Amino acid sequence: MLRRETEGAPERLAAALAGLRRYQEAPRAAPAAPPAAVAERLGAKVRDYGGSGPPVLFVPSLINPPSILDLPERSLLRWLAEDGRVRPLLLDWGWEVEARSTLSVAGHVHEVLLPLIAALGERPALVGYCLGGTMALAAAAPSGAPAVAAIAAPWRFSGFPDEARATLARLWASAAATSRALGCLPMEVLQSAFWSLDPARTVAKFEAFAEMAEGSAEARAFVTLEDWANDGPPLPHEAARELFEDLFGADATGRGKWSLADPGALPCPFLDIVSTSDRIVPAASATGSGERLELAQGHVGMVVGGRSEAALWEPLAGWLSRHAGRC
Repeated sequence: MLRRETEGAPERLAAALAGLRRYQEAPRAAPAAPPAAVAERLGAKVRDYGGSGPPVLFVPSLINPPSILDLPERSLLRWLAEDGRVRPLLLDWGWEVEARSTLSVAGHVHEVLLPLIAALGERPALVGYCLGGTMALAAAAPSGAPAVAAIAAPWRFSGFPDEARATLARLWASAAATSRALGCLPMEVLQSAFWSLDPARTVAKFEAFAEMAEGSAEARAFVTLEDWANDGPPLPHEAARELFEDLFGADATGRGKWSLADPGALPCPFLDIVSTSDRIVPAASATGSGERLELAQGHVGMVVGGRSEAALWEPLAGWLSRHAGRC
């Protein structure tokens, strides 16, 4: 990919490789200990971040760690806890995926997410990020959630570019047998899928990192985000199969063929937060239902970028404070 994207420009190739080496050798601070778990199911845990106000359960994607919602210096969850309008909880899917190898994405909703909500003894509002938003929408009605918000959540998978869907289909065709044999799809395969969605940006960001001032806040943020993007447990096989074949391939959700939810008929308030510049989950893949908040920030930038507090955190906290305590 690097050779292809920098063909005819050896200076760009050198810069990207220098940025990659610098990233590999960058110092890392020890991560903060996560809050204690208040519920657990098949290796997944719910962590309570404290604070006052009605409970809100944040559901991250099955892909990549949940730490994107709790990054050092840019933690949405800790900001909400200090703000006090709601009490944030986080679903941490964990690394113990062997027990969930036969669970599809829908199976994770039925067998993990809904039982964890029931174990809390209260009905939290739900906020899902990326694929976690798709899953939060599926869980909203059966859990009795008073409100649900989806952040950059795909629903109409036909809204992804045809070329991207075809690339993902080829990737799955080459990886399906290995995933079946292992019981999971390794993170390295998933990462190559993300690279394929925007290869030019993947190379350009390492070129840019090579020029950042050593030890600057910008450089530290780059390392933190890249560590998150390159980390995470493998995806349970059946979840990977459903994701690639039924969702990306057949657009089961967008065509109303997924049995779990209809975003247009939710029994609670629904906020769909969409980024018009998202290249990972394009705006065209959003539900098209509910109250809509449009941002002009990227898939990750909308959550942890320099403008995220004003653009996303504050309006989300305000919306949740109006709806999360209705039950």
